[in-house]
Amino acid sequence: MRIKNFIASFLILFCFYQLSAQESANQQKALPPIPNIPPPGQKNSTALGDINTFAEVKLDLPIYPGPFKPTWQSIEANYPGDPSWLRDAKFGIWVHFGPQASGESGDWYARKLYTPGSKAYENHLKKYGHPSDSGYKEVLHSWNPKKLDPAKLAKIYKDAGARFLMIQGVHHDNFDLWNSRYQPWNSVNIGPKRDLLGEWAKACRANNIRYGITFHHEYTWWWWQTAFGSDTSGDKKGIPYDGNLTMEDGKGKWWEGLDPKRLYGIDLREYKGVEERAHSPWSPPDPGIFTKHLDYAKWYTTQWALRMMDVTEHYDPDFIYTDGTVQGPFTGNGTGTGYKVDAMQNVIADYYNRTLQKRGKVNTFSIVKFRDKTNGTVTTEEFAIPANIKTDQPWIAEAPVGDWYYAPNFTYDSGMMIRYIIEAIARDGNAALCISLLPDGSLDEGSTKMLKEVGIWMRRNGDAIYGSHAWRIPGEGQQENGKLRMIPGGALNKRHADFKFSAEDFRFTKGKDGSLYTFSMTIPEGGSQIKIKSLGSQSDYLKAKVKKVSLLGYRGSLQWKQESDALIVTCPDNIKFSTALVFKVES
Repeated sequence: MRIKNFIASFLILFCFYQLSAQESANQQKALPPIPNIPPPGQKNSTALGDINTFAEVKLDLPIYPGPFKPTWQSIEANYPGDPSWLRDAKFGIWVHFGPQASGESGDWYARKLYTPGSKAYENHLKKYGHPSDSGYKEVLHSWNPKKLDPAKLAKIYKDAGARFLMIQGVHHDNFDLWNSRYQPWNSVNIGPKRDLLGEWAKACRANNIRYGITFHHEYTWWWWQTAFGSDTSGDKKGIPYDGNLTMEDGKGKWWEGLDPKRLYGIDLREYKGVEERAHSPWSPPDPGIFTKHLDYAKWYTTQWALRMMDVTEHYDPDFIYTDGTVQGPFTGNGTGTGYKVDAMQNVIADYYNRTLQKRGKVNTFSIVKFRDKTNGTVTTEEFAIPANIKTDQPWIAEAPVGDWYYAPNFTYDSGMMIRYIIEAIARDGNAALCISLLPDGSLDEGSTKMLKEVGIWMRRNGDAIYGSHAWRIPGEGQQENGKLRMIPGGALNKRHADFKFSAEDFRFTKGKDGSLYTFSMTIPEGGSQIKIKSLGSQSDYLKAKVKKVSLLGYRGSLQWKQESDALIVTCPDNIKFSTALVFKVES
């Protein structure tokens, strides 16, 4: 019996091995080969091609069949309109997490670790060694966020009031966080050996929370140019960083069989401005085409699109997100510098056709960051919130608490998160905030406390938030340079936590129930009177007699009166609420 069991077990293991080997072989077959690349020319010697005379390249990709074709005209004509759930959601959490958290250096650690004098460079020396010997690929090899628990985190985020998650699929570092068919540098093959997107998708579905996947790898080919340099002084002067390694260099090492070009890209510093901008805080190269690398550019953009299509096929997200500063990826200018191609249209058409087949309707959307109004896309406002109500297109205000990746000494304050959300929804937007995870994938004590406090406030005041619209004006109160004074832009930090509103500052929304909601941006003293000028009987905005005023979360009745110039409300004594009071005004 033992022999039979042994043989049976052996056969099962053998079959499993054969299937795994076949799957690995199939994945390798799916990888489009990298075309021949000319040797790099002299730095800063080649002018970028003119984007105005370069015709947009049309990719021939396997689009899933359906009514959507890979043109903006077809996408706009067939898209049924933005899903109602986005209008209702209002608040989401940005899960901006990946191996770059390991550096504890904030955003863009992978790029900056090759910049001597930067915090990332110094931190990398201490933790991993010199980037000529141990570059970013070594970070990937050792990265293992053992405390990352998507199921636990999804519940924490939902309890905080979030109705959707934005989950990073791949950042500028070019490392895919799923079982990627087209990028062997991924979290299943290397580092944690986990399908992180699969775990997040399962956790979101279990908690009935919407989720989207974000893609930032459009930047990669010019973003990674720091990895091709070397120190200009010191003991390692002139010794190339590991972006210069080839597949042959990996023989006998842990990364044998992995091509560094698929991670770092290729050396493009011969184009004017590329080397200089690689060491700038964030600026992309000047507009133009990498004219000496057109075969590579087509390969690169094809792979970019296939990786996104791989995710929409296998993870069925509620939305996708592409980073950028212009009208879309690969436009030849801004963050799309290098090539002009219809890759984005291919991805969106494939995505919506798949959605239609899987769900029977298209209730998904595509965020193309900063794109002008286009039926079928949603835009974002990074850091800053518009001064005025913005109803021309759906949008999401996005900002991190501290930074997009973890670093020590962030300020954690629930008040600044709540006020950011209020400012966004008062202008008809949504808000998505990033609370950076520690390198091990956990939330620290400050983040956990902050999210709990936000959840308490959101549960009390949800009627004024979820499903709301902007009112006639975003608010009233103190003026600054002729405009309503509002919370500052930028990543949320001590400046935002210390920002003071006065008893004159109010914001408005119209709730899903049709009621008008008024947010007092501070907590007035008990027994004091507040005056809401926009709600006076002679106001140009209200145009109705107020019939009832109540305070959300307060069971007692309020003293109030509507006069010609203002609605006057007496605040109850002993209010133990925090950050902002919300009044329901019925007329």
